[in-house]
Amino acid sequence: METLIKLPESAAPSTITEVLASLRKEHFEPRHESKAWGDWIYLDTYTTVISIESNRGLSTHATIEHGEDEEEGEPTTSILRAFGRLGWMGIDDDGEYPLA
Repeated sequence: METLIKLPESAAPSTITEVLASLRKEHFEPRHESKAWGDWIYLDTYTTVISIESNRGLSTHATIEHGEDEEEGEPTTSILRAFGRLGWMGIDDDGEYPLA
């Protein structure tokens, strides 16, 4: 399962540093890796990963790729709270929705 998130078009992009700091406030130990095919944020002890678009360290879109073996609610609830703190929105079939 995947959850799409993004910043509103009127908002300034978030830096990867800001995203990592917000995830740390949720008690994660995030690790950012830049690969040839895209940027990823891994969370220590979880199989859920975040695929995040990065253009010179700035981001406006990400996808949370949920780990199959993780309990309902975590770590997704805390990840959404971390991104919501930065003004990001969720996206589903009905449109955008607030994360915080």
